[in-house]
Amino acid sequence: MASPRRSLLVAPSLLAADFCSLGSAVDAINESQADWFHLDVMDGSFVDSISFGQPVVASLAKRMKLPFEVHLMVHDPERHIDAFSALGASIITVHAETCPHLHRTLTKIKSLPGDVRAGVALNPHTPVSALQHVIQLVDVICIMSVDPGAGGQKLLPFALDKIREAKGLVQNAGRSQDTIVLVDGGINMQTISLVAEAGCDAVVAGSAVFSAPSGGIPADAVEALKEVGRIMDSVETDENKKNDSNGTAPPVLQVQERWGKEQSTVA
Repeated sequence: MASPRRSLLVAPSLLAADFCSLGSAVDAINESQADWFHLDVMDGSFVDSISFGQPVVASLAKRMKLPFEVHLMVHDPERHIDAFSALGASIITVHAETCPHLHRTLTKIKSLPGDVRAGVALNPHTPVSALQHVIQLVDVICIMSVDPGAGGQKLLPFALDKIREAKGLVQNAGRSQDTIVLVDGGINMQTISLVAEAGCDAVVAGSAVFSAPSGGIPADAVEALKEVGRIMDSVETDENKKNDSNGTAPPVLQVQERWGKEQSTVA
């Protein structure tokens, strides 16, 4: 029997914020219903872009009132784990593709002081089975639903199958209460219901939060994403609820219409 779903968690990505006003963006998320901050650290090598490093994160950490995750989109992530842990990261996520000794890397993260959680991100081409033998060390499985390195991309449809596979791996390993399946990329008011239905526990939301049709109010965007999550939970647990012909709960459509529909949201 499947374990009861968690309420959908939302982690706003500061990569999508206005870099001239990062402090204001942090303040806005502090006052929202967000669950944690998502910080993409990029090295210009593993991915083309260069984002921000330890000095910027150190400054942001002084202002953030919520936990924060560091997503190390870099080669040789082991070199940076201690430093970001010292800055207060609650979750440190590495890419399976950059860790030839993934078991050793995860063991290092799990041994850090302060109960730091270990995350593993899987690029679109990387199978979920790559985590089969280390799942007991993984607190967060990050399913990349776009190619990493840039925001504003469209969600890749096959990511939905990977979400289901990841949930199956977690459940078969007896980790349903310990391991979160997080989806990163292409999340907006149209795709949120798709990934929630596939079974994810949490989403990273960048443009959906900081470039929302609400007029750019991040807290309202976070609340709308969570509202869809709550609706999907109620539909999943109430057999008397009826879906429309497209398989989307009518209340979800109401939220989507209220926020304005975006065109071509899935690649």
